[in-house]
Amino acid sequence: MTVIQRRGRKIMMTPGELDEFLTTQRTCRVATVSADGFPHVSALWFAWDGNSLWLYSVVRSKRWAELRRDPRVAIVIDTGEEYEQLRGVELSGRVEFVGEIPRVGELRAELDVPETLFARKNFGLDEMPHDGRHAWVRLTPEKIVSWDFRKLGAL
Repeated sequence: MTVIQRRGRKIMMTPGELDEFLTTQRTCRVATVSADGFPHVSALWFAWDGNSLWLYSVVRSKRWAELRRDPRVAIVIDTGEEYEQLRGVELSGRVEFVGEIPRVGELRAELDVPETLFARKNFGLDEMPHDGRHAWVRLTPEKIVSWDFRKLGAL
């Protein structure tokens, strides 16, 4: 993973801040490339395991079809209403599909952590409910850019 941020170094998140932010936020915006070359953006819940961002996507969605055709993605997670409150992260790279498609709960050791994190954060459960409509996509970012405008007040 590359964290390149020449401009805006004063407002970039530290590794600890980045981890805390991605662990506590719930919704991201996923930008994929449509067949016509235009971007398509959709909102989705996610889980962060400290290294990769995990998306649990409906397999009969435009997003899923676009990722199968072209795995390049940019994802933004942000928060804040006023300018001095804005915080966020942009992660980009290529996704991988993990587990059966659709996911029905087959034992997969590599899904234990993301499913536990996702179920606890989004459903308040210790086990992931599987509906046979979703499947896992993992982004281990090639590039990360972050910002925390709250740091501007400290300058």
